[in-house]
Amino acid sequence: MSTTSIDIRRAEPADAPSIADTHQLSWRQAYTGVLPWKALDSMVRRRDEAWWERAIRQSTRVLVVDIDGLVAGYATLGRNRVKALPFGGEIYEIYLRPEYQGVGLGTHLFLAARRDLKQSGQKGLVVWALEANDMAMEFYTNAGGRDVAEGYETFDGQTLKKIAFAWD
Repeated sequence: MSTTSIDIRRAEPADAPSIADTHQLSWRQAYTGVLPWKALDSMVRRRDEAWWERAIRQSTRVLVVDIDGLVAGYATLGRNRVKALPFGGEIYEIYLRPEYQGVGLGTHLFLAARRDLKQSGQKGLVVWALEANDMAMEFYTNAGGRDVAEGYETFDGQTLKKIAFAWD
């Protein structure tokens, strides 16, 4: 019988190749048909292995779901970027490789990110999701997030609505 090790931990520079691969797979799965192809392809290509390694070395807070050495998911987090919202922390992104979605790992990663923000003194949390991203909208609603604000982002001339979910 074999044992699988699952760990949620801070990312290290050596994780950059696996995070870049997870980013590419998860973003293409989440946003194909939602974002214009050219914009999506550009965003995915920009975040290559070197980009992730620099981000980690420059103190970007990145948590990973490590399954026997494979980064199955990641979250980036820090201070809330929208000062008009009264929440100290923000999860900027949380993604899992498609084959690891729907088995509870996203919930564990989300809770670990919340703990990390709370331990760093951030009171409250906000997460933004594109309204057209049904999986994200369902995930944050099921996690108890309250819809507290709306915004818009434009990708290659296509404007999409985004929703801010918050937790106290």
